[in-house]
Amino acid sequence: MTPRMTDYFKPTHPGVKAMFALEAAIKASGLEAKLLHLVKMRASQINHCAFCLHLHATEAMRDGEDPMRLHLLPAWREVPLYSARERAALAWTESLTNLAQTGAPDEDYAVIEAAFSAEERLNLSLAIGAINVWNRLQTGFRASPALGAHSDAA
Repeated sequence: MTPRMTDYFKPTHPGVKAMFALEAAIKASGLEAKLLHLVKMRASQINHCAFCLHLHATEAMRDGEDPMRLHLLPAWREVPLYSARERAALAWTESLTNLAQTGAPDEDYAVIEAAFSAEERLNLSLAIGAINVWNRLQTGFRASPALGAHSDAA
């Protein structure tokens, strides 16, 4: 796939700089790294963002995530590999990522309300919003992941 733009990702651009500041705030928020990786992966799956899927799978495995949990993430409701807190975050991720279809239902909010403090709910929602912005930039501009040895795979 041919990139549509190659110069949009300048860290000095005010919007990109603000996104990196938001990412730093989310990372410092106290939300678990493994939970954030799952949220970023799930939103990127929904949005079909190959660049972000590659990036966040690589980061998650570097941080000790079990690859099987990443492989089975699209079927998270059907397998017992995720904690109640992770399940709440994944449901909220799907609700906010598919906002036009879901309307962020009260049932999904009740689940995160039971599993997260008010500040954590805000930080989780910011994380979901941020990954959706990154997905739209990377997918919209047709960014390709650096696949290295995997790029020749059939």
